[in-house]
Amino acid sequence: MSLNYLLRAFCSFLAGIMLLEVFLALGAVIIYFLFSKKKEETLPFKEGWWGKGQKPDAEEDTTIWPFKVETTEEDLSDLFRRLDQARFTEPLESSCFHYGTNSVYLRKVVSYWKNQFNWKKQVEVLNKYPQFKTKIQGIDIHFVHVKPPRLPEGRSAKPLLMVHGWPGSFYEFYKIIPLLTDPASHGLSDEHVFEVICPSIPGYGFSEAPHKKDFNSVSAASVFYELMLRLGFNEFYAQGGDWGWLICTNLAQMAPNHMKGLHLNLATVTNMGFTHLLSILLGRYFPGLFGFQEEDVRRMFPFWKKGIYRILLESGYAHIQATKPDTVGCGLNDSPVGLAAYILEKFSTWTDLEFHNLEDGGLERKFNLDDLLTNIMIYWVSGCIVSSMRFYKENLQKGIGNQKHERLTVQVPTGIASFPNELLHVPQAWAQKKYTNIVSFHFMPRGGHFAALEEPELLAEDILQFVGKVEKEQLWRKKGE
Repeated sequence: MSLNYLLRAFCSFLAGIMLLEVFLALGAVIIYFLFSKKKEETLPFKEGWWGKGQKPDAEEDTTIWPFKVETTEEDLSDLFRRLDQARFTEPLESSCFHYGTNSVYLRKVVSYWKNQFNWKKQVEVLNKYPQFKTKIQGIDIHFVHVKPPRLPEGRSAKPLLMVHGWPGSFYEFYKIIPLLTDPASHGLSDEHVFEVICPSIPGYGFSEAPHKKDFNSVSAASVFYELMLRLGFNEFYAQGGDWGWLICTNLAQMAPNHMKGLHLNLATVTNMGFTHLLSILLGRYFPGLFGFQEEDVRRMFPFWKKGIYRILLESGYAHIQATKPDTVGCGLNDSPVGLAAYILEKFSTWTDLEFHNLEDGGLERKFNLDDLLTNIMIYWVSGCIVSSMRFYKENLQKGIGNQKHERLTVQVPTGIASFPNELLHVPQAWAQKKYTNIVSFHFMPRGGHFAALEEPELLAEDILQFVGKVEKEQLWRKKGE
């Protein structure tokens, strides 16, 4: 046997060993990514303690107790005194709502507030639905819980968690609740009837504000997950817009085997890649190449005007609240007129951006003053404006795209109702990268940001058809297959 032959054999042996090592390494990498991906598909539950001081050693009291909205005569006297002493600055001529809430119209609102608005009557409206509180992770959580007045024979109610945003409140859902809990009485199909749970985000309305830093959307999702389990709901649907979009999205990432379906009237994509950029540049000219429909093109382009400019025009508040919320919040918490001006401006332009061309901001075209002032009064009597604004800082202080939930997809069956006057349109082609199981995406014929309050019938119909599709095809059962 020649030396060359032995050398070649030895080299072949070494090459075989090296090839084997390469295959083993590749296999290890593939196995790692497969298993790591599976682990990362679920967002970790965030166990927190948001109460005052140190967390007690004793187990938390899980009692649920009834709650009713109540205010004292002293509260109302203080409010009217502040309204009487309000100082107004004259608006610029023909400025409409371009500079924010027009003080000429604001005077009208304040006059109505003092002389015609009946808060005691609105308290009765608020208390017409059962409300409760329970302590979760150290703070009292307020929620509305409405069961259907009647059920078709052989049917059971489907639990539906509905989460509001800023500057809204649980009251946003008061017009849609009867459409979902008693659809037949309102001309809708009763194939699916819901048991509706509307909590107040901690720091909003009558939910206690966190006493410690870092309470973000994942924290809220964890709290609401505990709430649903405490109420005995092992499987449920969730719906949200504004912050409710993010909280419900996080909940879907956290408990995909408990959430049967996720319905959104806002879906924002925070991780923008090269294909997104390319679609912004070329999507107007080659929509089919990027999966855009004709309506996507109409709503998105020209992108400088309908995308970038709109965000710049409407995001100043978010920068303030994401950096120094307490500074502005202190002034708003001290002045009911200032609070009204701050909130009403959002109900104007977020309902329809063109409303800023009107002297009254178009506010009474879609809403009535009783509804608008009831929402404002929830902020005023609870003193929650500062804590509600802090939610922006807690969610945005680490920047956009840096948090784990932003990198994770949502695999729960998802329905999206895309309203035409939402500030930024997100096409299904974009949303699909985040929500990988979109089973329903509809371009709504009208409506803006506050869909449940503005267009309750349209939103209810979309929720009903989405749940119908999920139930008929048993889509939630296919997640684990």
